[in-house]
Amino acid sequence: MDERIPVTRPVDHGTAKLLPDIDRKRAWLLTVNDAPQSYVDLDAPTHLEFEYARRLGHVLDTLTEPGRPLDVLHLGGGALTLPRYLAATRPGSRQDVVEADRGLLDLVNEHVPVPDDAGIRLHAADARAWLESESAADSTDVLIADVFGGSRVPAHLTSVAYAREAERVLRADGVYLANLADTAPFAFLRSQLATFSTVFEELALIAEPGVLRGRRFGNAILVAAHHPVDTATLARRTASDAFPARIEHGAALRDFIGDAEPVRDENAVPSPEPPDGAFSIG
Repeated sequence: MDERIPVTRPVDHGTAKLLPDIDRKRAWLLTVNDAPQSYVDLDAPTHLEFEYARRLGHVLDTLTEPGRPLDVLHLGGGALTLPRYLAATRPGSRQDVVEADRGLLDLVNEHVPVPDDAGIRLHAADARAWLESESAADSTDVLIADVFGGSRVPAHLTSVAYAREAERVLRADGVYLANLADTAPFAFLRSQLATFSTVFEELALIAEPGVLRGRRFGNAILVAAHHPVDTATLARRTASDAFPARIEHGAALRDFIGDAEPVRDENAVPSPEPPDGAFSIG
């Protein structure tokens, strides 16, 4: 019999819950204010339950040869799903996780901790403040931004100034990844693509066809780099998922951006509020 019980705790930005998955012995769903944030299986760190996490995993798998360690900076921690994934698939990787909610980090450390030898360091700090004051130039292979204040990407992580800071800490062959969310008419998503196109030469976007056609609100993965990414392999991998996704790049992505303007600090706004029921659970 499963003797695990849900854990509910006030954290800095609301109420966090760790809910056991009755179908997997050591798996947990993390929610904050009833919005799903992370899913982790302590016995299977390579299991990525959420579709957007699997898409990020596909990108991480194709960046270099399998198993090669990477230096990775995660903005946003949750239950540390992707840091665990990288520690398992690329042993020896050095990873820093920046999470603004110290109470959430304490909850994760207490109930679903990462192994001491995983090479994962946790920092309670604002993501942009950490980039600007603590991150050295040319120090990171991959920067993964998965930061949501509630269910919205904070405004100060959407501007050209932020994108320049992200580019500064990446090595010449580094890659920036971000989990974003929007729906038609895609004012936020198009502005983010326009913003990062001012800093990076190559962009790609991964999302479900229904999201890209504006039929529903959903996640989209932004990939930005100074070099082409392996879009052919990514297209095959994302198309074969249980919930297939499509990758847009090149001319099609430029058409999608259209006349969207880059975001400046002075006019930055958070990502749109999801419609009721888009991500929440009971």
